[in-house]
Amino acid sequence: MPIAQQSNSRNVAILVFDEVEVLDFAGPFEVFSVAGSELPAAPYAPFFPYLIGLNTQPVQARGGFVVQPRYRFDDAPAPDVLLIPGGNGTRRLLKHPALLQWLREQAARVEVLASVCTGALVLGASGLLDGRRVCTHHQAYERLRELAPGALPQEGRRFVQDGALWTSGGISAGIDMSLALVQALVGDTAPVRAEMEWMWVDQGDAAA
Repeated sequence: MPIAQQSNSRNVAILVFDEVEVLDFAGPFEVFSVAGSELPAAPYAPFFPYLIGLNTQPVQARGGFVVQPRYRFDDAPAPDVLLIPGGNGTRRLLKHPALLQWLREQAARVEVLASVCTGALVLGASGLLDGRRVCTHHQAYERLRELAPGALPQEGRRFVQDGALWTSGGISAGIDMSLALVQALVGDTAPVRAEMEWMWVDQGDAAA
């Protein structure tokens, strides 16, 4: 079984699927990829990001963008950070029992479980949001309440941390959440933001 490039790196698994929103997964992937090269925590790089899919066949994201997952979700290196992006394709994931069960299993062991945009709906369908503060795309709160009536929606937040659970609003908010995650896990984002030339909008409520 392939493992992280460095034994002490945090494995960052990002799910992709047909009709996934491109920036939902590509933005966080870029943050963790840049952090892995710009924040060397000798003797190992701090993050090893990789894409996982329902299988390893190419995925057609929004707008016809095609990307190939590196691993199948149930046969991938064990993640330390697991991120579920959003997009129209999440609607089909809500009816994928094997994936939902796998998410429940991973939630019990990962260091961080995160979602971007309507990825929160998938976590809601998995039963992982009861009693948890959560945010999602501004147009998806009604659906979130239907799927997870026990969740505590935080409308108007760019991202929210509730313990090991991190959720963000739509699309570009996933980059801000990922930067906050890097700061929480490693303690520095300045080199990452400089390399990306990103104006970080820190409008979440992640613990300092």
